[in-house]
Amino acid sequence: MLEKMFKLKENNTSVSTEVTAGITTFMTMAYIIFVNPSILHNGAGMPFDGVFIATIAGIILGTLCMAFLTNYPFALASGMGLNAFFAFVVVKGMGVSWQVALGLIFLEGIIFIVLSVLPVRKMIVNSIPMGLKTAISAGIGLFIAFIGLQNAGIVVDDPNTLVTIGNIFTGPALVALVGIIVTGILHSRGVKGSLLIGIIVATVFGLLNGVTTPPEDIIAMPRMAEWSQVLFKLDIAGALNFGMIAVLLTFLFVDMFDTAGTLVGVSQQAGYLDEDGNLPKASRALLADAIGTTGGAIFGTSTVTTYVESASGVAEGGRTGLTGVVVSILFFLCLFFKPLVAIVPGAATASALIIVGTMMMSNITKLDWGDFTEVLPAFITMIAMPLTYSIANGIALGFITYPLIKLFTGKEKEVHWLVYVLGVIFIAYYVWV
Repeated sequence: MLEKMFKLKENNTSVSTEVTAGITTFMTMAYIIFVNPSILHNGAGMPFDGVFIATIAGIILGTLCMAFLTNYPFALASGMGLNAFFAFVVVKGMGVSWQVALGLIFLEGIIFIVLSVLPVRKMIVNSIPMGLKTAISAGIGLFIAFIGLQNAGIVVDDPNTLVTIGNIFTGPALVALVGIIVTGILHSRGVKGSLLIGIIVATVFGLLNGVTTPPEDIIAMPRMAEWSQVLFKLDIAGALNFGMIAVLLTFLFVDMFDTAGTLVGVSQQAGYLDEDGNLPKASRALLADAIGTTGGAIFGTSTVTTYVESASGVAEGGRTGLTGVVVSILFFLCLFFKPLVAIVPGAATASALIIVGTMMMSNITKLDWGDFTEVLPAFITMIAMPLTYSIANGIALGFITYPLIKLFTGKEKEVHWLVYVLGVIFIAYYVWV
């Protein structure tokens, strides 16, 4: 049955290899069930217990859609950076209710479903300059690392300099530093699941200095009452407000670039790209991602997107959707260990934010540093995100500066017409606001 369903022999793999790949992918991305509920709870005020179940439900839906629509070994979950934008920028910063924010995620998913069925989404992705795609990814890395440093108390506010260093040898900051060092060492040595191990070590260390609260139980049955706190709580009517257009566009752009970059990068490692560098079944992969996002909003979590950690499973030999099925089963089992998950302090998950931010910054090497018309817009995009505490501002400033610099340096033909349109839209937005 598995051979017929996933074409294992055709893809030069086996059940045992796919299971091993699924376990590896699970280990490398399991930190999300610690981090996502913490971010949405601390930043958006969403119920931790409800988001915990919603996060796992989103993972299972998105990953199974990818497995059965494409037969690719890609796993999906609530995107890092996207969840921080959702919680700290849209809800906490802009004062939008988390119900309306979920409505925006739902609308984004519906738009992506339509664009994935049509060739429009691929056209949009191909029209965006690679320099800005790289900058957006790297900028989000800076942004979520900055949030991690704040959550850990390593960076604190200061009335004179805006920010300064906190007391790093006590309390949460010390717990986070232990997590960062342990994770950094393990990741450098190529240890699978280094992020998860780092969170666990930091949490255990937190028991010694009082940051971690000991659990009363280890295993507990998931309760529908907990999930009902966020399930179907999205406010679509509120999301249709004209003032939410810029936020909706930001969700669309960030998710689009993040997904496209992950799909291409992991597919190249797996050997899926054709001779022209295109991904077969790309529309199906994008559709699976869109369904995951739409379902995730209904379940009660932020944008569900393809995870770059899927590359770890591919490295272990995963080549089919059976890898994703294994990942989904393992995350389902996590539903029964919520008491153990809930004890993880924000300082422990802060280390994962900082490490993931570091990984995302590696994209900066893809910039053409010899072309200043590429570098300057990219730099403005990256630096604006953490310094204005807004991914939206970074993207907007990038799309404004890029076409202007190209236009007045005689390189206007290098810019796709759609980029000019987006630049005008963002200028109009700032003038209007």
